[in-house]
Amino acid sequence: MNFKKGEVLFFNKPLGWTSFKVVGHVRYHICRRIGVKKLKVGHAGTLDPLATGVMIVCTGKATKRIEEFQYQTKEYVATLRLGATTPSYDLEHEIDVTYPTEHITREMVEEVLTHFIGTIEQIPPAFSACMVDGKRAYELARKGEEVELKAKQLVIDEIELLECRLDAPEPMIQIRVVCSKGTYIRALARDIGEALHSGAHLTGLIRTRVGDVRLEDCPDPEHFKEWIDQQEIENEEENN
Repeated sequence: MNFKKGEVLFFNKPLGWTSFKVVGHVRYHICRRIGVKKLKVGHAGTLDPLATGVMIVCTGKATKRIEEFQYQTKEYVATLRLGATTPSYDLEHEIDVTYPTEHITREMVEEVLTHFIGTIEQIPPAFSACMVDGKRAYELARKGEEVELKAKQLVIDEIELLECRLDAPEPMIQIRVVCSKGTYIRALARDIGEALHSGAHLTGLIRTRVGDVRLEDCPDPEHFKEWIDQQEIENEEENN
């Protein structure tokens, strides 16, 4: 392997890890293994700390391919709790408002989901990495400042209802979503809740595919040290 010339690595991001932590972890162990102090390493698409799943990491000259991977179709499995919202639309914050759910039926859920298939407009979450006046939206939101974000156009190719438990103490649905770059599944949860005349937030999110890279192809980054120590490393000087 030649990490300066460029390698594309796949990982299953663990729960609680930031995307930045995955990149730092990978960079540290590559630099240690090949004996350098610096190496360009980047990822193709952020995953929230509370999400898990496919993360593509590029090294060296392969970082030029990051944009190519970012534009590939992504697939997620999302779990939504119905009848309650949070400021971040996920479990990062406590529930702020509860709503009735007695009127929701499986047929209603299935019908509502069809409205989100195709080209749609979506307002990103205030707790997101979108830029507002030169600052990240989440930096302003965490200070309690009002954040106004413009709707963005995106494409959702498929939504499939995998599970629907409306009679549970905390009603929930699980959906599979195939979508374009820039889709916030947290914002989709918010919008589905509103379309059901209730509320919703994410309680679980797994990115199961990016392009042709599937979750089953992705090892845990915690095992990266053992993996890289077993790899044959090309002589960097001969290949530069």
